Amino acid sequence: MRKVPDNLIYLDAASTTPIFDEIIKDVDTLHKSYYGNADSLHLMGQRVSTLVSDSRKQIAKYLNVLPHEVIFTSGGTESNNAAIKGIAFADLSRKHILTSNIEHSSVQDALSQLERVFGYEVEYLPVNAQGYVDPELLKSKLRDDTILVAMMAINNEVGSIFPISEYASIIKKYSKAYFHVDGVQAFIKEDLSFKQVDSIALSAHKIHGLKGSGLLIKKANVPFESLISGGQQEFGNRGGTLNSIAAIVFAKTMRLAKAKRDANYQRIVKLNKKLWEAFENVDGIVINSFREGTPYIFNLSIQNVGSEIMMNALNEKGILVSARSTCHSQSNSPSPVLKALGRSDMESLSSIRISLSDDTEEADIDKCISVILETKNYVQL
Repeated sequence: MRKVPDNLIYLDAASTTPIFDEIIKDVDTLHKSYYGNADSLHLMGQRVSTLVSDSRKQIAKYLNVLPHEVIFTSGGTESNNAAIKGIAFADLSRKHILTSNIEHSSVQDALSQLERVFGYEVEYLPVNAQGYVDPELLKSKLRDDTILVAMMAINNEVGSIFPISEYASIIKKYSKAYFHVDGVQAFIKEDLSFKQVDSIALSAHKIHGLKGSGLLIKKANVPFESLISGGQQEFGNRGGTLNSIAAIVFAKTMRLAKAKRDANYQRIVKLNKKLWEAFENVDGIVINSFREGTPYIFNLSIQNVGSEIMMNALNEKGILVSARSTCHSQSNSPSPVLKALGRSDMESLSSIRISLSDDTEEADIDKCISVILETKNYVQL
């Protein structure tokens, strides 16, 4: 793995991760020697097509799906949009959709467009005190005209884990709705079953892969209207020349990430525990994450210390964190996720997200804790 430059401490892995050195080398080789179009019938095109097919088969085996259910995309945002709109547009007789009120913006904005432009009825279900939608609430909201349920597997701001398997069982037993899961933050990091899930959005750059590289897993029996027309690519589900190099290295990225995760997971659990022990009994600090959540994400609010102030203090010490979801990093409004969890405007505007990777060291966490407490005490003097 590449070292973080200039001795910086990188604690923003929920936003993106450094690329594996092996993947960088492979991409360089592929760009030089395997630049042909995978749909071309000449020798180079067929060689590229074979490499893409091999990667697709390996991904399918790992995820326990069929190869033709693996669709390469430009990332999690496209995968979420393609699944939500593609499933909704395939059956215009049903226009009721269920989701949570703390979804990623790529889900919320896609659903908002369906409401505004196409007349769909979207219900945003509130999360409980543990940060996920209660399965019984979901069950009570299912209707005959529910076309889709869209839920995340892990929240990107506070790390709460949604009971995906339980949702899937309920949806299949009590409705004819399809079930889409935003699996971006859960991918590789957590052992979650996607059995009975109809579609899944995944992304490479959260697991030390390439940006602009994602997957949409769509089960073969799910009706789907392609959003990108223009060719036969991806079994007719996504037109346009395939980013074949990103597709070829995706399976290897997964293998490397899984091995690294398995070797480091218990250590990450201990680092997360250290963050809890450092902050849970400190006056003026509210922990927004959950002990039952993913250990890779830790979110806290510091009373009377705005997010910008704390981030600047951490930046000066070379510690890189986020104030909220990176997709909303330019916004000055309170985090909708924290508001949905019952936090005040002040608490929401004073939050920071510390997100770990398998490269995070104990010394990194120690320094981060120290700077946060020093800054808190200095500002509140």
